[in-house]
Order: sequence, then C-alpha cells, then structure tokens
Amino acid sequence: MASSLLSRQLALSLQHNLRLAAPGCRYVSKTATKSEVDFDYDAPSMKTEVPGPKSMELLKQLGDIQNVGAINFFCNYDESRGNYLVDADGNRMLDVYTQISSIPIGYNHPALMKVMANPHNLSSFVNRPALGILPPENFPEKINESLLSVAPSGMSRVQTMACGSCSNENAYKAMFIWYRNKVRGHNSPSDEEVTTCMINQTPGCPDLSILSFMGGFHGRTLGCLATTHSKAIHKLDIPSFDWPIAPFPRLQYPLEQFARENAQEEARCLEEVEDLIEKWRKKGRPVAGIVIEPIQAEGGDNHASPDFFLKLRDIARKHGCAFHVDEVQTGCGATGKFWAHEHWGTDDPADIVSFSKKMLTGGYYHRDELQADKAYRIFNTWMGDPSKNLFLSEVLNVIRRENLLEEVTRSGKALLQGLYALQAQYPDLLSRARGQGTFCAIDIKDDATRNSILLKTRNKGVILGGCGDRTIRFRPALIFKEYHVHLFLNIFNDVLREI
Repeated sequence: MASSLLSRQLALSLQHNLRLAAPGCRYVSKTATKSEVDFDYDAPSMKTEVPGPKSMELLKQLGDIQNVGAINFFCNYDESRGNYLVDADGNRMLDVYTQISSIPIGYNHPALMKVMANPHNLSSFVNRPALGILPPENFPEKINESLLSVAPSGMSRVQTMACGSCSNENAYKAMFIWYRNKVRGHNSPSDEEVTTCMINQTPGCPDLSILSFMGGFHGRTLGCLATTHSKAIHKLDIPSFDWPIAPFPRLQYPLEQFARENAQEEARCLEEVEDLIEKWRKKGRPVAGIVIEPIQAEGGDNHASPDFFLKLRDIARKHGCAFHVDEVQTGCGATGKFWAHEHWGTDDPADIVSFSKKMLTGGYYHRDELQADKAYRIFNTWMGDPSKNLFLSEVLNVIRRENLLEEVTRSGKALLQGLYALQAQYPDLLSRARGQGTFCAIDIKDDATRNSILLKTRNKGVILGGCGDRTIRFRPALIFKEYHVHLFLNIFNDVLREI
C-alpha cells in the first residue's frame, strides 16, 4: 500500500439532545467511552475543488472510450482509509455515501487486507470458476460460513449471483417457475409449452406478472426495469411488460404527529394492492409475485410501518403470490439490524430475500419451495464469485467482533438527532428527516438546492448522495462512529449557512 496505516484514539460522544445554540454554532461533544479506529484518517483534507485538475484530465481520457456523464471524480483507492475516500488530486473526503452504499467496513480494512495476503486464498482470486457446473471443493463450507450464517428467518437455501440486478432478475424467474408448477400441479411441461416458449408465445411463455411499487428500484435488466419506477432515465426507450404498479405509502413527518393520517395512507395503498391483483387476474395476467424494498432507497428513502409490510405479506399469501423482499441496499446492517425486515418483528418475513452491495456478492435466499426444479433454469456462467465469500466471511467476523450493529444504532441515533436539530434551524431548507440506524435521509426544498448542497459539501470534504426528487441520503460504512457524525454535522451546518 502507498502509505502506512494510521492509528489514533477517539474520546468523543454525542450529548443526549443535540442542539444549535445560535446560527453558526458548532456541535460540541462531551467525553464518553473511548473508541478506537485503527486505520482511519483524522479529518477531511481538501487541496482542490472536486473534481480537480487530475480528475478532469482523466475524465477527458476516459471520455474518448466510453460515456462519462455519471462520473463524479477519479479515486486513489491505495490512499483511501476507513471512512475516508481520497481522490486522484489528493483530496481526502469523509465518505457518507460509500460507493452507493456498498462498502461495509470502510476502505482498505486491515482484516480484508489479511484475506488478500493469505496464500491459502490465492487460488480463489486467480481462478474464477463457472460455479453452476464446476464449483471449488470448499464452496459448501464457505457458503455456510458466510451467507448461511446470516440467513433470514425461515430460509436455509441461497442462490449466489454477481450483482443486485441479476439477483432480482433470477429471483423473478424463480417466482414464475414456482407459480407455473403450482398451477400445473407438477413440474413437467407439455409438448405445446416446450414448443411455444421457443417463439415467445403462450402457453410456454405465460402471461404472468409481478406487482411492484411506484418509487421502487430493483435494477436495470429487463425484468427488473419493469418493476423499477424511480427515475425516467432508467427506463426511457426500453420495452417493458404490462405489470401492475401499486402506490407506496407517502408518510408525513414527524410520524408521531401524523399517526392517524399515515395509517389511512397505508390502508389506501394496501387496498389498491388487492384491487390490482384482482384486476390483473381478470386481464389474464395473474400476479405471481410481489416485490418491495423495506425502505425505498433510490426512489427517495420512503418508509412504511411494520404493520404495512406484515399486512402486505398476508395479502401475498391470500392471493397465492410469492413475496420478495429486496434487501440489496438495506441489508448487511445499515439499519441497525442485519436485515431491515427484522424491524417488522416476524419470523416469516418473505419467500425470497435478495441481497448485494454491502454483502460484497449478490444472490437471493429463498424458501424450499422456490428451489429451481431443473438444472440450468437458474443459471449463468459465473453465478457469483467465491473470492467474495472469503471477504464476506471476514466482514461478518468484524461485525460480530466489534459489535458494529450496536455501533450503527448509536451513530444512527446521533445522526438523526443532528438532522432534526438542523431541520429545526433551517426549516425553509430542510424537512422530513427520517431513518433507521445510519440509513437516514432528509428532504431539501427543491432539486436545484439539493444538488448545490451536494457539491458544496463535497468541496468541504464530505461525500453525500441524492435520491428521489429532492432528497439527500446518508449511507456510511458500518464503522461510522459518533465522532464522524459530528464531523459531518459541522460541515453540513457550514454549508447550510451559506445557502
């Protein structure tokens, strides 16, 4: 690595009630139990605006090769540490977005570096197998150590994949296969089904559907796009399916002040779900499955109550639909529980739970009955990557050893209290602060102001992300401590003062 790992001790804690005494006042923390981050930097350090001159030159070079419209800046991953991302121009930024919520325990974590350095792991990095036909001899053992050790309640099967989109795409296929076998009463297709599927006709390619929710995001492959409804740019010009789209509850905040209104809103949405299932049945395109995020992330960090999800689960059972919970962004601890659906308080949360991002590999857990009935029905060349299971095993060890779920809960409470305080100080700018764990968000008065805040905050050394029409979302690593919360809140307050 390009530089030695830094170590330091932190002795900072959040006051029970964060407050800003006057405009421009900084947050102050009183001494509390010391915590240690052995490989983190102390603070942001900015040398240029972002993107800087080196990033701009690299952008020009890459622009001759591919579309670069979405690129923010170029990174120096060798010099990045813990909660800090270093760019090509040497700017060191506190990363509260973490590669679209996909870095579980920070950059260059020593535990993961040791996994890379272990000679027994070399073959897993050098040889990427076609897992569906030629898995390595230790694959069952590594799956048990990693993915199955955190399996959702009621699930003992997992299908690995490479990314979030292919996880959901294949989960949809599993739901359709399960549904058709249930309708047939067996898993042997007719000659007509075998023949007609080859020309994309019924009955071999049946008119089935998946119910999704407005504001949802499930990926960019064709099936996933049919259930994605967050931004038009994702879907424009791409053919899609005639599948039902239900409204997702639009809750009012603070929740305790709008309990009655929010309950009515959730009841309205659930009623619409049942109506749509019946309507599509009558259209001859029955709903084989329902897919939903525990928190709609890309669509604007939209929440619903545990009661809403439990009733939706009951509706799926009632109508014979599979229930698919998409935990690609919410999974692996960001909400203070390993899976966000654990907040619902049920031991029967879903039929399928998909994952990726912080899990470092993709895939989906499922109940026994969703197991593919024949070889090659759920299949691709790689079907995941065994080396990622090595990393995931060590990530899980770190989470347990350092009690990171408890850390996330503490930091999340501090973050949300800080957002409440800033919202109270800047009511014309901020609204609807919300979150679970560090999976938090706040709305800005309009899209242009949101985008301006994101850029100004980045130039002061903090990386944030947007979602929805005018929301800022916070997606730090699981090692994001109260000390980092204060660093962020102070910088964020400075930016808001300048708006």
